[in-house]
Amino acid sequence: MSYYEPGYLALYRSGELERRVLRLEARLASCDICPRECRINRLAGEVGFCGSGRLASVSSFAAHRGEEPVLSGSHGSGAVFFSRCNLRCVYCQNHQISQPPENQVQTEIDARTLAESLLYLQDGLRCHNINLVTPSHLIPQILRAVLEAVPLGLRLPLVYNTSGYDSLKTLLELDGVISVYLADLRYASDEMGLKYSGVPDYAKHSRTAIKEMYRQVGGLALDGDGIAQKGLIVRHLILPNGIAGSRESLKWLADEVSPSVAVSIMSQYYPAHLVPRYKELDRKITLREYDEVLRLSEELGIENGWVQELDSAETYRPDFAAEEPFGERG
Repeated sequence: MSYYEPGYLALYRSGELERRVLRLEARLASCDICPRECRINRLAGEVGFCGSGRLASVSSFAAHRGEEPVLSGSHGSGAVFFSRCNLRCVYCQNHQISQPPENQVQTEIDARTLAESLLYLQDGLRCHNINLVTPSHLIPQILRAVLEAVPLGLRLPLVYNTSGYDSLKTLLELDGVISVYLADLRYASDEMGLKYSGVPDYAKHSRTAIKEMYRQVGGLALDGDGIAQKGLIVRHLILPNGIAGSRESLKWLADEVSPSVAVSIMSQYYPAHLVPRYKELDRKITLREYDEVLRLSEELGIENGWVQELDSAETYRPDFAAEEPFGERG
């Protein structure tokens, strides 16, 4: 099996990783880390929309086996579940973590503790990668932890597991740091993003972000064991009544990014959180809605990725073939 060295190791050796950490931390004084640009001083403990201050809030660490097969493999993906979020999705299935009550105490940890946790996922649990779940509002804190973890032996690829609502300026600081981008493409229209996720410009920012992610890491590359080492995976959650705008989103992805990009079509939606207030969302998707998106992906020539079985939120069917293993590339 060919060894893939994550880019952050070379950036560490050159001193560039530390320079990026310092630039990102300075931006916390007038926070513009995500597209909301709240401009509050997180270094002084102020909090904006996401509710996060100077330190990272973490819900849990785990060897997660429910991700796409190229991430979970046989040992699991080393997931770090960060608390809070820069979206407010009314159907969020993890709202206890992403949208905790203001008076609920969250576990905040410093960079050294987070670094040690990354090493535990790598060495203790033998995970295939470090999976940063909901990282968009905590990039300075995450990169500081990576900076501290490298001399302690961190060497796994980093997976950036995001809603897609990311700042281009911040993503540019991640060039060469992140090996695998795992990004949502939730809506085709800003109107739907505002109504159901509380953000006025989701489509604009998510599309810009995905194009930048693809520029950085390209198509999915696997090692000899079929584990992702580099590349972009785009997740698309099917929503009832066409709310996700699947046709427009997938057509944009095929036309503007690449028809060969790995796409994970997800059927796991179920009414949760505040959905009873929204009649149009208050049901699971139908077989007809599911089949329409599958036919659409075939029509658009989207060839790589996975389709989640309609009757199981944990099972992926490899209907599409992933690209060749990383070690076989020229």
